[in-house]
Amino acid sequence: MEVKNIHQLEEGTYDREAEVKAFDATKLGVKGLVESGVTKIPRIFNSGKLDITENAPTDSMLNVPIIDLKDIHNNPALRAAVIDQIRSACEEWGFFLVTNHGIPTTLLVDMIDGIRRFHEQVPEVRKQYYTRDLTSKTLYFSNASLYRDKYSNWRDTVGCLMAPKPPKPEELPHVFRDIIIEYFNQVKALGYKMLELLSEALGLNPSFLKDLECGEGLFMQGHYSPPCPEPELTLAASKHTDPDFFTIVLQDQQGGLQVLHADQWINVPAVHGTLVVNTGDLLQLITNDKFLSAYHRVLVSHGGPRVSIASFFVNPVQEEGAPKVYGPIKELLSEINPPVYRETTISEFLAHHFVKGLDGNSALKPFKLGKQEPISTP
Repeated sequence: MEVKNIHQLEEGTYDREAEVKAFDATKLGVKGLVESGVTKIPRIFNSGKLDITENAPTDSMLNVPIIDLKDIHNNPALRAAVIDQIRSACEEWGFFLVTNHGIPTTLLVDMIDGIRRFHEQVPEVRKQYYTRDLTSKTLYFSNASLYRDKYSNWRDTVGCLMAPKPPKPEELPHVFRDIIIEYFNQVKALGYKMLELLSEALGLNPSFLKDLECGEGLFMQGHYSPPCPEPELTLAASKHTDPDFFTIVLQDQQGGLQVLHADQWINVPAVHGTLVVNTGDLLQLITNDKFLSAYHRVLVSHGGPRVSIASFFVNPVQEEGAPKVYGPIKELLSEINPPVYRETTISEFLAHHFVKGLDGNSALKPFKLGKQEPISTP
């Protein structure tokens, strides 16, 4: 079914499954809808009137922390101050921005441009990459849990598994091949630096989280949200938490990312040259709730497009041998701080997350000790 005919399914009895299948079959994503000239969003994207609130930028109590990493390897006093800031940000926000992180601003700009170029290729080229086959070297799709979510998001994604075994250059799309390899090398190095700082913020040896293999896997996703004709009715990303140890996000200047803090949606500023770091579910699990995996979402707008690149750090699923088990770090436990979560494997946790979809709930709930909730299974 052609993109322009999807709206015909809205007449009479609404059949969501049929509309989802018709949309997915185009292999052109949300960008294809815009290219077809839609003036209203298809019903699968319509979540009803959203509560879109924005905090005033002058309210200092509601500003996501910005942490300067300059000279932390040469100045012990600065490093100690940064570790305190990271600890506070992880405990109170689950989000913070970093400046002077070591990645050249020119590379950040080039990476955003590369992802934009991929999504703005002619339809015939884009659709060649469109797939939901998780074994593909490059995954191009719209909405990872399209067939499970109640409402679809106004966003397309191209994803590449970059570690532990980086793909060969010829396995990556030519339009951003060289750029993503360079960005991967830089963001992986920054990821290891963050693991050291996070370890120290927990009062542990700097190598603790790295030795725990919390950064061995790296999956990168380039998100693209084109201009939306009805931005008050849909989101680029629904309320969710990340199913990893931590995420490093590069966003363009469009804004739209929000974190839920003190029961309010707070803007995560799009500051040129900065990167966003947010802690994920698995870090909350192994820190026994000391570090917070915060709910976040992304708004859409009439303007745009909005481009962002999320780098997810998580130990890869083991295909051979006994799987690695993760649970609350024993060094953080005590009689007054007993374990909150049971142990789990990466494969079990991710399987539950992906089957659950974007239902607005944390994937951690079934892993809490005590009253157990059912785990979503394929």
